[in-house]
Amino acid sequence: MNESGVAVRLKELHKAFGSLHALDGLDLAIEPGELVALLGPSGCGKTTALRVLAGLEDADAGQVLVGGRDVTSLPANRRDMGMVFQAYSLFPHLTALDNVEFGLKLRGRRRMPGRAAEMLELVGLGAFADRYPHQLSGGQQQRVALARALAIRPQVLLLDEPLSALDAKVRVQLRDEIKRIQTEVGTTTLFVTHDQEEALAMADRVGVMRAGRLEQLASPADVYQKPATAFVADFVGLSNRLPGRVDGDGVVVLGTRLPLVSPAGRGPDVAALVRPESVEVLPDADGPHRVLTVSFLGPTSRVTVSVADRLVVAQVASGRLAELAAGTPVRIELRPVPVVLDTD
Repeated sequence: MNESGVAVRLKELHKAFGSLHALDGLDLAIEPGELVALLGPSGCGKTTALRVLAGLEDADAGQVLVGGRDVTSLPANRRDMGMVFQAYSLFPHLTALDNVEFGLKLRGRRRMPGRAAEMLELVGLGAFADRYPHQLSGGQQQRVALARALAIRPQVLLLDEPLSALDAKVRVQLRDEIKRIQTEVGTTTLFVTHDQEEALAMADRVGVMRAGRLEQLASPADVYQKPATAFVADFVGLSNRLPGRVDGDGVVVLGTRLPLVSPAGRGPDVAALVRPESVEVLPDADGPHRVLTVSFLGPTSRVTVSVADRLVVAQVASGRLAELAAGTPVRIELRPVPVVLDTD
């Protein structure tokens, strides 16, 4: 790969903790100004990848390049990176302004008058400069931590599950704010999260990891709508695993022929992963199936239907709940959306 124009490159990284291979040949390139989110189950290696990039862990093998420069052997304090942790890590005896200035002083950048105040304004806390951490909410403390990381004008910003300690409403508000700020400042960013919604909402590209490797690195829409593997399809969002039969370049599921995201590698009898929003549930007095449960989720609801020997989950508009009460006889139709075959 041509390294010119690539902000961050992780090349064939390996890292083991005893018999556990946290990174197994990880290869990742991040473009300048891009926000890439690493997503995956616990133990997949996403946090280890971030820590190796930050210089907080040494790779057993491989290279870390930033702006085309090999920083693999450099200590963390010489990599020009800002980091925001899950814990806010603010000094309790310093004001918000002093906390932001601390990062500048630590790096010998005292001659940047007004920089700390400018960063507090950027994160919407200009009026809170004189407050101490105990006088700030969790979301405000995390904004201060973000301002401190950005104040040094890092070449790369690293976010290690920074929203996981916050309540749901604040988490949504702050993720939108972080994306706005990152776009405005233009800092190349690697974001590690276990929250799928966060990754899909914030990232320019999402990297789904499994056992120390990338299963797919693509736009949020492609990761969801065109998953590269059955693991990605099953991990990101919800999927129904339904029996099907390969038919040319498609697969027949519940009587409907569906296109495939990628050509079938096996067959003819297969299992297809069908998204709940692709399942249409229609009330029918003579329908062969029954609604089992309904879960209200706000604008949309989740309806579980008993189909033969399995359960099928559908996503429907909540305005339809009156016609889809538990026990209602229904028939099911599938929208012709491309699906992935489960090869695991």
